[in-house]
Amino acid sequence: MIKRSRLFGNKTRVTFSLPKDNPVGPVSVVGCFNGWEPGRHELQPRRDGTRTVTLNLDPGEYTFRYLATGGVWLDDEQADRIDGHGGRIVLGHAQ
Repeated sequence: MIKRSRLFGNKTRVTFSLPKDNPVGPVSVVGCFNGWEPGRHELQPRRDGTRTVTLNLDPGEYTFRYLATGGVWLDDEQADRIDGHGGRIVLGHAQ
């Protein structure tokens, strides 16, 4: 799941969320915003049964995927679109 909240100025707070145990093990969101670096933005467990990570992003179009244990790649069905490179989100004036 992807939740977006406009911040003061032109930034958007984007929260990436998955169920606590699906998939099992650590999961990172990786994409063009972090150089596709695994572990840099790992989803953390929350009391509501989910795990999330939140990023503050400038306007633009971003490609991302989730990377789970064992090199398993996942796309988010709530992305603005999904193609062969992963999910894409469009923020701010780039919409």
